[in-house]
Amino acid sequence: MTDFQFDERAAEWDRDPVRVERARAVAEAIRGAIPAGPGTRMLEYGCGTGLLSFALQPFPGRIVLADTSQGMLDVLALKIEAARVLNMEPQRLDLLTDSLPEERFDLLCSLLTLHHIPDTVTVLHRFHDVLKPGGSLALADLDTEDGSFHGMDVTDIHRGFDRSELQARLEAAGFTGVRFSTVYTIRKPVEDVEREYPMFLAIARREA
Repeated sequence: MTDFQFDERAAEWDRDPVRVERARAVAEAIRGAIPAGPGTRMLEYGCGTGLLSFALQPFPGRIVLADTSQGMLDVLALKIEAARVLNMEPQRLDLLTDSLPEERFDLLCSLLTLHHIPDTVTVLHRFHDVLKPGGSLALADLDTEDGSFHGMDVTDIHRGFDRSELQARLEAAGFTGVRFSTVYTIRKPVEDVEREYPMFLAIARREA
């Protein structure tokens, strides 16, 4: 989907209970895999309305939530204000076209964003560069699917990822210790038949 399409859907985004449930499932898996504390600086890339970061609270000490959709960021800002959260900062950022932020992070999280990014090779290198030495990546996305998840007419996305191929791309970007787990299964009707779409969580590390 384009930024405009995400902008249009932002106000209704959190009303889908599946989105809330899967964010909580991914957050629980991240908590179990990566140590964090008050000094942890986290970047959520492709944050949308911040469902994952809110589910992770108060796991990291500081969270920068980045997205390219201003509509999503506007909804996020209202949520942060309403919750009176002090450690979250929304930021418009496109790692394919913008300069890297000056800040470096201990943890970078991303939920169902990578398959929307055309140039995964470049963005994985940018993920590596924005982490501190010793920092961790937690990347949740779809396993390879036949294109029915978004619809066969949607052609500007990746149809999920083969885990071994993605591991090779992560290692080529400089990550080590790559490991995968199945973190959630999305169930949705497609042409009146319920289909299952497994999601992986990839954990990797930038060398210290």
